[in-house]
Amino acid sequence: MRLWGARMSETVAQMTKDELQELIESSLETKLRELLGDPDEGLELRKVVRDRLLRQQKVVAAGERGEPLDDVVRRLGLA
Repeated sequence: MRLWGARMSETVAQMTKDELQELIESSLETKLRELLGDPDEGLELRKVVRDRLLRQQKVVAAGERGEPLDDVVRRLGLA
């Protein structure tokens, strides 16, 4: 991903379609973050959730990836 700041002297007419799309997407994402912020900011993470996330992080770091999606779908009768 190319940073727009390095290309400030370019006009929109000189940009490729992909570059323009990247600029628009980046600008939109930045503005949405400014307007909406983090909806969880200031909330406390419950201990049970924190512990579960830490266990999951260790399992993934050890190379385990969990149950394949197809198996979960079959087990839950979603397919």
